[in-house]
Amino acid sequence: MAPIAPRSSRARRFLRNEVAGGLVLLAAAALALIVANTGMAQAYDRLVHLDIFGVSLLHAVNDGLMTVFFLLVGLEIKRELVEGELSTWPRRVLPGLAAAGGMLVPALIFVGFNAGSPETLRGWAVPSATDIAFSLAVLAILGSRVPPALKVLLTALAILDDLGAVLIIALFYGHEPSLLMLGLSLALVAILFGMNLGGVKALSPYLALGAVLWFCVLKSGVHATVAGVLLAATIPIRGGGGAVRSPLRILEHCLQPYVNFLVLPVFAFVNAGVTLGGIDAAALASPVTLGAGLGLFVGKQVGISGAVWAAVRARVAHMPAGTTMLQLYGMSLLCGIGFTMSLFIGLLAFGDSSLLIAETKIGVLAGSVLSALAGWLVLRLAKPRLTAGS
Repeated sequence: MAPIAPRSSRARRFLRNEVAGGLVLLAAAALALIVANTGMAQAYDRLVHLDIFGVSLLHAVNDGLMTVFFLLVGLEIKRELVEGELSTWPRRVLPGLAAAGGMLVPALIFVGFNAGSPETLRGWAVPSATDIAFSLAVLAILGSRVPPALKVLLTALAILDDLGAVLIIALFYGHEPSLLMLGLSLALVAILFGMNLGGVKALSPYLALGAVLWFCVLKSGVHATVAGVLLAATIPIRGGGGAVRSPLRILEHCLQPYVNFLVLPVFAFVNAGVTLGGIDAAALASPVTLGAGLGLFVGKQVGISGAVWAAVRARVAHMPAGTTMLQLYGMSLLCGIGFTMSLFIGLLAFGDSSLLIAETKIGVLAGSVLSALAGWLVLRLAKPRLTAGS
């Protein structure tokens, strides 16, 4: 009889589990939709707009709590670029081209639907992002049906996709810049990099200055969450005791359960609640809804699978070990799950326009659900690649 794992060990494994994180995120989004479409709708609206130190709960989550998510994203990007699956240029080619195609084609689809409206065209980047938590959760559910190399490719692709989304937010979704605060932000980043080069390994000084950096970025005109990525870039990846004592890995492991089971579910709950009762044919067929939904569902699969096919055909990259083109196509479908980052960009793009935000949510939810179901079905039915001698 196998020994029973201690409860604390089982709890730790649950908190590290990709499927668990994805399911909690899905449950939070579903709960928001249910609450927003029942007799609790008014209470939900009051909660979302609850005043917290002069700002609404919605803004506190999106500008404050989500900075922790972006800090974790930044740590993952740095780790992969320095010593992970993106540490050499040959490893970057295929996921890099796939990420580029997966961001460009969805954006072009959105632009195609909204070219005549400068107001809605501002949301061009909404369908460009992939939700790594949901995508990896679906892969994990499929288990051994998915080759390990395909999971590695999806992770690397999503990391580069996140990097692109961060750059888009920093460059296109800021406000009127404050040169003073921008200067202070750059000075703080320089100090943080100086601490890294100077051999400072303790995390507390970085986090303390990071809090000040967040305030300066918030007031600079650049979106506050970018501070999380900037801070992550300065965290030392190597410590005195090797990779195990790496400050970056320590912080990453500490943040992961909080982000997966607190930050992202709270974000989903306060942002996914859209009233479906008032939705009519005009809302479903609006340029924003179609641009976001089809951008994710059609654009991602076309952009990613097309880029992979072209790269392999041109021999600038190789097929991941043990994978078929159908499995790669299934993975590209899963990349159309754009929930977290797509909603976030939509909120930045359309500000206080409740109608455009609602249309964005409808499109993102529809495109993400279709992508998840279609991707799961394709990978479920795809036959594994036969190896020599099998």
